[in-house]
Amino acid sequence: MFEKILYPTDFSDVSKKALDYLKQLKDAGTKEIIVLHVLDERGIEAMGRYASGSFDEVVRRIEEEARSETRAIEKELKKSGFDVKVRIETGIPLKEILRVEEEEGVSVIVIGSHGKTNIEEMLLGSVSEKVIRMAKRPVLTIKR
Repeated sequence: MFEKILYPTDFSDVSKKALDYLKQLKDAGTKEIIVLHVLDERGIEAMGRYASGSFDEVVRRIEEEARSETRAIEKELKKSGFDVKVRIETGIPLKEILRVEEEEGVSVIVIGSHGKTNIEEMLLGSVSEKVIRMAKRPVLTIKR
């Protein structure tokens, strides 16, 4: 039923909770999980303006941290018997999630209900909520 899952993560606590649910979907026929982390270009631009050091160095550190986090997730999922593909994209998180959903032809999206930026979510609506409204595939939302 859910052979190929898209798992967008921002490494927040609720996205880590979603990881536990992913592992339980093995018995539901899940074979492959696409782990997606989006480097929010808006945040990178802001950090580049105010960070000490060069912009390229700031971006390199952010990318390396994302690679390290996704490697740990990949290892954990492979240990549970899944085929795993990791994608680290740069852009607007909602747009990138929807683009990857289409490109990868996933069966379902498993996403945490809230990310790291609670204040922004209260004012603008969460990425998760927008994914639920705009995705073409079913979305399994994991609550806090």
